Amino acid sequence: MANLIDIRRRIRSVKNTQQITKAMKMVAAARLRRAQDRILATRPYALEIKKVIANLAAHAAGRLKHPLLEVRPEERVLLIVVTGDKGLAGSFNANVLRRAVESIPRLKSVELLLLGSKGVAFFRRRPLKVRKGYTTLFSNVTYAQAEEIAADLREAYATGAYDAVHVIYNKFKSIISQELTEERLLPIPAGEGAAAETAAGGQTREYLFEPSAEEILEELLPRYVTFQVYRILLESQAAEHAARMTASDSATKNAGEIIDRLTLRYNRARQAAITTELIEVVSGANALEG
Repeated sequence: MANLIDIRRRIRSVKNTQQITKAMKMVAAARLRRAQDRILATRPYALEIKKVIANLAAHAAGRLKHPLLEVRPEERVLLIVVTGDKGLAGSFNANVLRRAVESIPRLKSVELLLLGSKGVAFFRRRPLKVRKGYTTLFSNVTYAQAEEIAADLREAYATGAYDAVHVIYNKFKSIISQELTEERLLPIPAGEGAAAETAAGGQTREYLFEPSAEEILEELLPRYVTFQVYRILLESQAAEHAARMTASDSATKNAGEIIDRLTLRYNRARQAAITTELIEVVSGANALEG
């Protein structure tokens, strides 16, 4: 009888957990829809501004020396690690942290910029130099937050504090897929888009600039850095919600399977207990008759 009570308690406990995971899935799905709309609306602008800067840099080559375009040997590197502020998202945070730990040894002199509470908590226990840590970014990602981070990056790179800025984050692909991405944010890649256009069309496109290409580039480069930071934050936010929704859905299904197994076990134990009681009654009746 005690065994039956224990099984009933476990079934009740798993059902309560299943209700929680269902609610988590619904919340993550609602947040994912908003985050997905934001990142899908942001990507075209990010792609076009990159093309524009590439073409401007190609036309202004040799005439403009901007600190954000200056390529230097990577002696001092700032590594941006973008994680989430919360857990219960499957391997979302673990994948980013694992890649960061693998990347650090191959970089000569590394300093970390941590975006997300999970990254801050992880590297706090390790003897690595941390420039700054942000712990409440992803409750509501705003352009102002991206501007604050980007301004710090631009100043640090322009003054020579770092020779390159790399970033590791999860890129949103679909509801069931996130792509772990490592890319170089600074120096700004110049001329890549123009080279692609030349290869595809056979000749470089000519543009008329008003004001000059140098003045336009001077205005666009800081904006480009800010928008790339903003895009990365939105990518990570959408990927986190997708990972949490998938993890919650898997947990709900697993809870259902556990409930089924426990119910079967409970029914078997109950049947065995009833059978034992019947045997005892029959045996007692036979003993009285004898």
